[in-house]
Amino acid sequence: MCCIPLRVYQPLLFYDLSLPTITRQANSAVALPEASLLTLPEKVLQFGTGVLLRGLPDYLIDKANRQGIFNGRIVVVKSTDGGDINAFSRQSGLYTLGIRGIEDGQQVEENVVCSAISRVLSAKSQWAEVLEFAKSPELQLVISNTTEVGIQLVADDVRQSPPQSFPGKLLAVLYTRWQTFGGDKTKGLVIVPTELISDNGSKLECILLELAHRNELEAEFIDWLETANTCCNSLVDRIVPGRPDAAMQAALEAELGYSDDLLTMSEVYRLWAIEGDEKVKAVLSFEQVDKGVVIQPDINLFRELKLRLLNGTHTLSCGLAFLSGVDTVRSAMEDEVLSSFITHLMQDDLRAGIPYPVAEDVSREFGRQVLDRFRNPFIEHRWLGITLNYSAKLQMRTVATLACYAERKQQAPRYAALGFAAYLLFMRATRQQEHTWYGALNGAEYPIQDEKAGYFADLWQRLSPAELVSTVLRNHTLWQQDLTQLPGFADQVSADLRQMLNQGVYATISSLLNTPVSA
Repeated sequence: MCCIPLRVYQPLLFYDLSLPTITRQANSAVALPEASLLTLPEKVLQFGTGVLLRGLPDYLIDKANRQGIFNGRIVVVKSTDGGDINAFSRQSGLYTLGIRGIEDGQQVEENVVCSAISRVLSAKSQWAEVLEFAKSPELQLVISNTTEVGIQLVADDVRQSPPQSFPGKLLAVLYTRWQTFGGDKTKGLVIVPTELISDNGSKLECILLELAHRNELEAEFIDWLETANTCCNSLVDRIVPGRPDAAMQAALEAELGYSDDLLTMSEVYRLWAIEGDEKVKAVLSFEQVDKGVVIQPDINLFRELKLRLLNGTHTLSCGLAFLSGVDTVRSAMEDEVLSSFITHLMQDDLRAGIPYPVAEDVSREFGRQVLDRFRNPFIEHRWLGITLNYSAKLQMRTVATLACYAERKQQAPRYAALGFAAYLLFMRATRQQEHTWYGALNGAEYPIQDEKAGYFADLWQRLSPAELVSTVLRNHTLWQQDLTQLPGFADQVSADLRQMLNQGVYATISSLLNTPVSA
């Protein structure tokens, strides 16, 4: 008999998940599943157990199941035997999702026990069971989140048990399915990767086809792979910090009345944009139950808005905020100076530089939603974490926006230039220990987790600030273009860097905004 293990609270509650019926607890703080939801057929194969999958796709499928729409559960594949696989087994795949945030100006607090996951299989030790599920006529959909490095072509043998890579594993599943159903084209699958790379579905499809050729699989299978299956580009957007800290965990468990080793927190905002046609819509019927699911032929608008306004604002603010002594996004939004800077950066600079046709009212409304998300009182999103791979993020998220702004306005984006100068200052390392470079702030050290940290350490040792700015902006390898060619940008970045070195970061922001610094 499987059950969620419960610690002792008053009164002592046991929530037995293996019973044919589940009695709702007197505690109304959580929405429990009906017993019938635990017997729905398995329709989804999911690669990955991460909190983003639990907090968005799995939650949406659970929501649809509760409304009698999708009526299917998920078989999850985990690459190893470790981590949380035992917790999924103990809790029969159930986990609590705590949703916290602001939506349409209203504070939202919701707790849901999600029941969409049927079982979790280890690819390492249960690969035969994964391939057995591939033969199921009920299977319709594949979802994945194997991190950005998961969708890569590597030399792989799909006949291994299991194959090494995620694409190799997926190809083995599809090959088994093709063999089982004799090439029946009605048994193809809809495949929706959620890895955070552009055109994730198209890239995965190309890798699958290349691997099929390299493994010398039958021409008939390759034709079935191309024509019977649909790989969809998708974009996911939801902040899912995962397990709360110990104090919040204890408070929530006391409120709920039980202990949950898979307790997951998420913001209220959610978006899953999927490129697809009516066939895809028919399979992904859970689109009907939540406005956060969008299925349409082109999702570039959603990608550009997220990349330029949310990610771009994060990236051009993280160095400034951290060097100002502010640790979290929420704390920055509670500070008059930083909140004003972030708002101006997004609404004045970044919206004007989106290199994609976007209606002004659409971008402004998206920006308003992003600012609400930044103000979420329940999310502790740390600026230092956002500085991870700082240089690569700047290139991917902001360079095209800066260039487009400069071309349209024939001047430097004022707030973005200050954010870029703060990036250069953040990258000023003072020492290296083993393979990590460290910077210094107010007598304490911080890690510079960037593959270019050594390059910047060398520049700061050899060059004046003005020379450093010119050298970095001209580095075509970093930016894929010469940023000194943007009108006024190099001069403005240099002036901002000089002012921050002389007057301090926070004072420089205040000066730009004409806001006095409080004593």
